[in-house]
Amino acid sequence: MSANPHDALPIRLNVDDSDSPCDVVDALFLGRFATGEQPFSHSVNIDRVRSGVTLLPPGATVLRGARDDDRSATLAEGDGWTLLVSRWNRGADVTVTATSADLAEKILKQATDGAQDEPEPQPDNVTMGFWYVSPRRGPHRTTRQITAGTWEEVRPNYTAPVADAMDRLMKTTPEDIAGRLLLLHGPPGTGKTSALRTLARSWRDWCQVDCVLDPERLFSDVGYLMDIAIGEDDGTAKGRWRLLLLEDCDELIRGEAKHTAGQALSRLLNLTDGLLGQGRNVLVGVTTNEDLERLHPAVVRPGRCLARIEVGPLTRPEAVSWLGPEAPDLESSLGRDGATLAELYALRRGTTPASVPDQRAGADAGLYL
Repeated sequence: MSANPHDALPIRLNVDDSDSPCDVVDALFLGRFATGEQPFSHSVNIDRVRSGVTLLPPGATVLRGARDDDRSATLAEGDGWTLLVSRWNRGADVTVTATSADLAEKILKQATDGAQDEPEPQPDNVTMGFWYVSPRRGPHRTTRQITAGTWEEVRPNYTAPVADAMDRLMKTTPEDIAGRLLLLHGPPGTGKTSALRTLARSWRDWCQVDCVLDPERLFSDVGYLMDIAIGEDDGTAKGRWRLLLLEDCDELIRGEAKHTAGQALSRLLNLTDGLLGQGRNVLVGVTTNEDLERLHPAVVRPGRCLARIEVGPLTRPEAVSWLGPEAPDLESSLGRDGATLAELYALRRGTTPASVPDQRAGADAGLYL
């Protein structure tokens, strides 16, 4: 092969000032694949690359290297193959084109063997996936370790009726699943997200939990929705369930959603119990700050929800109990109706928002503005 990169990569490019050096490297990589000189391609995504790994196979000759603000690109070649490494933060995409499928697979294995960094598992951690649409790579899933307490540890964070409902939910098994929609609703700061983290830990033996970071796009982009519906597993046993978490989806499921969000609501319902969800072990968890009365009736109809839990503040006695030994010093700052979990943590940290006495006759002082 030619040692001159200009001869080794015969392709014409039109570039302007909007193209970065990494964009140019990406385009150069496609030359031999586009002309048919190397008609076979294999690729892999690595979420966490082990420190010190180059992702280059033995004997690779580097032709181009570029670094932008958020990623780097390396173009290399060998006998009958070309390799592109795109890296960002701790992750990487590695793609090989070659004269044969076997060669492409071989080079890709040599480049990536042992490259995945597996963090030491921690008892309090659970692996959670995160879906989002990347401008460069389209729909993409990455994973990270999330700290989550046991249900026994976090149960005191919830008022008695909520804790009782959560008891049943935490013990759910695949055999118990009737509806496909899990709905947590209630005021901000009551611990809905914390409950979902604990649920991911309680279900980790049989359910993969993925959080969708851009749910407003999910149900407006059919391609994105199909990628998530088909799913991407963690390499565990076949038949494992998946729980997709959609946080703060007020606009999607409130009463006027069909008018304001177009087909988004219909697609959500189709994913839970329509044709799209058939044959897929998929649950959808939704959190919202809306009152139950304001939710669309199609969302809360009987049989659709695996669980429908209103997560409210702790009562005043429960809040005093939650504060424990600190209660005598902080109890005067509690409102007559109790406090949310966020307010209690703020009290404990000494970062309580400014408050003024309620001017109504007989009202307690210190209610939040």
